[in-house]
Amino acid sequence: MTRPLCTALLLALTASLPAEDGPDLPLLDLSGETDRHTVIAQGTEEIYQGHPTTLLMPDGHTLYCVWCINHGGAAGPMARSSDGGRTWTRLDDMLPPGFKTHQNCPSIYRLQGPDGISRLWVWSAALGQRGGPGMPSIMSEDDGQTWKEMPPLGFPCVMTFSSIVRLKDGRYLGLYHRGPGGADKAPLEVVQTLTADGGFTWSEPRVVAAVDGKNPCEPFVFRSPDGTELCCLMRENTHRGRALVMFSQDEGETWSPPRDTPWGLSGDRHMGTALPDGRWIFAFRDQAPQSPTRGHFVAWVGTYDDIKNDRPGQYRVKLLHNHSQRVGDCGYPGVERLKDGTLVITTYVQYRPGSEKNSVVSLRVKPEELDALAAQAGK
Repeated sequence: MTRPLCTALLLALTASLPAEDGPDLPLLDLSGETDRHTVIAQGTEEIYQGHPTTLLMPDGHTLYCVWCINHGGAAGPMARSSDGGRTWTRLDDMLPPGFKTHQNCPSIYRLQGPDGISRLWVWSAALGQRGGPGMPSIMSEDDGQTWKEMPPLGFPCVMTFSSIVRLKDGRYLGLYHRGPGGADKAPLEVVQTLTADGGFTWSEPRVVAAVDGKNPCEPFVFRSPDGTELCCLMRENTHRGRALVMFSQDEGETWSPPRDTPWGLSGDRHMGTALPDGRWIFAFRDQAPQSPTRGHFVAWVGTYDDIKNDRPGQYRVKLLHNHSQRVGDCGYPGVERLKDGTLVITTYVQYRPGSEKNSVVSLRVKPEELDALAAQAGK
């Protein structure tokens, strides 16, 4: 099926559903354009590759990717790309042996300490087993050439930091979620903590989002274009409505009450980056009510003001098709914008029909390509 026909069919389906409860955005489709795809870690009948996060280094083309084996399983894998995500080299054997005992959704960050040293950190949810000591990590002081294991922070959680943002005073604010006693069960709440020493020690966590009848989780925090406000998108785990969003105008000291996002941002585990013209692109597992791509890996493109003022945004993109019979078993993305403007968007997904389990897969596209497709579809 040609690209314009694919897009036209999706747009026709979108237009057939009620706007107040269903799709209110044009929908593009890149999922069949396999020349854009790179399989970082192939799933097999025995091995499930899951829950990646990525990090773009300051040179604008070197990328790191970490993930776990099995759904919410053990860490251990890591890969590096030196060519903007076209090819990847596995680094598992150079990592501390204990990293393979870290559990559930490792996340990688680069934090600069007050000593001027920038360190790479990979935190996971628990040590040894789910429910074990919370937030173990490995750390590198030489941009990933060597790594050492660090003691757990001791914070009970469902997953470790799903996002970290630098504050104006140089500290970092990290957000994650937990259930009662840190258990993976409802009701869920979003928690934040601060580090003033580049990741070694963190303040006592405090709850910043808890909503009766809803389960906020997997927060993604980012800064407004003018730098004055923090915005936090959150998965809503009952999946009975839209995702959630809250705002802070005092560097995370206080947050607005969580409210629904625009329809097109309804999904799980948002991750995004700013585009050169000030717009944002977020990738996530689609959970929008009545969406024709619900359960697949999608992106939303729009402005910060769209989110702030509950406007639909510009368009959405189906990035990858999830062939799993386990509906919605994809997402947990990395979204990076390279020095040349190329977007490298990474997820885990059952990439093909059949018995192979989930793979870690990335997709490359430039913002101007998306805009051209959107313009073509709107004619």
